[in-house]
Amino acid sequence: MNRICLVTGANRGIGLEVCRQLALAGDTVILTARDLGKAEKAASGLSGIVVPRQLDVGDPDSVRRFVEELPYDKVDVLVNNAAIHYDTWQRAENADLDVVREALETNLLGTWRVTLALLPSLRAGDHGRVVNVSSEAGSLAVMGGGTPAYTVSKTALNALTRMLAAELREDRILVNSVCPGWVATDMGGAGGRPVAEGARSVLWAVDLPDGGPTGGFFRDGEALAW
Repeated sequence: MNRICLVTGANRGIGLEVCRQLALAGDTVILTARDLGKAEKAASGLSGIVVPRQLDVGDPDSVRRFVEELPYDKVDVLVNNAAIHYDTWQRAENADLDVVREALETNLLGTWRVTLALLPSLRAGDHGRVVNVSSEAGSLAVMGGGTPAYTVSKTALNALTRMLAAELREDRILVNSVCPGWVATDMGGAGGRPVAEGARSVLWAVDLPDGGPTGGFFRDGEALAW
């Protein structure tokens, strides 16, 4: 396909699997992680063109340096996968707001920060795609109690998806939120669906044709309630 694809938080789990499949499909993949060594180790195990880079989405200086050193004049695909704090140990009624603040800094503001920094590169491409890896935990339609930091951050991420999709429609940049489902990763824990199945939802949004849906919330290619 020969697209330039950037994936955040990609040294393990869903992000790593997305990188693996994109590279196998012939795309150039920029695999990023907060720790450069972890990015390099992850990239070394993949086939195809995989470029490891350090990127901490929660650090404005890291994002600025990353963009300044980007070796390409365009980016076709941005997968905002980096996320923290699936806080099963707390509830909204007793939440540690420092944990909530940390989750918002990465899961919402980090995604926002990286997307803004890469907008010129996305606009320079032919068919920009922004995929925000969200969760049905952030759906107001089915929301209950628990995991307050994670849930609130994903709800806010979905709102950002809607706004960016509306504003970038004229640039032919499609912006969607995707829920991979409960996946057996370090964050999701044992018992979930295989990582490749979770990654499939992300790749579906990456591969949307021009004129495909934008501003939506999907799992396995099917719309979810906000």
